[in-house]
Amino acid sequence: MERTLVIIKPDAVNRNIVGEIIDRFEQKGLLIVGLKMAHLKDEQLSEHYAHHKEKPFFKELVDFMKHSPSIMMILEGIRAVDVVRLMTGVTYGIEAAPGTIRGDYSMSLSHTIIHASDSAENAEAEIKRFFEDGEIFPYKRIDWAEVYNSEEREE
Repeated sequence: MERTLVIIKPDAVNRNIVGEIIDRFEQKGLLIVGLKMAHLKDEQLSEHYAHHKEKPFFKELVDFMKHSPSIMMILEGIRAVDVVRLMTGVTYGIEAAPGTIRGDYSMSLSHTIIHASDSAENAEAEIKRFFEDGEIFPYKRIDWAEVYNSEEREE
């Protein structure tokens, strides 16, 4: 099984749509193995958004991510990174397809509701950035026989 990181951003927290977002992932069949709320720190955000550090919007992005708490979540499942990225939709909310999280809840290029890891390698690094080992709780869903066929469950 693969793991991925999701950050439900301050705009989603303030708009009271956290439950709806989490519900989509649960209904899809993904397993939540880590979940917490926190005010993100400058160090975490500088590392997380290092690829934007030289861009003019970097300070505004960091300030936005600090103005309210975020919810970090580790999801697990077969091809979890791909599944979550598809469910999230493209970055610009106006261009995101209806039915995706951003397509249904975002109108902005910067207030994008959610972050989802873009690769298994980045997911691993991001999970380590936001979670300690004692905050991850692997388990088997009792309904996995309904979510995956027997061959898939053995992966």
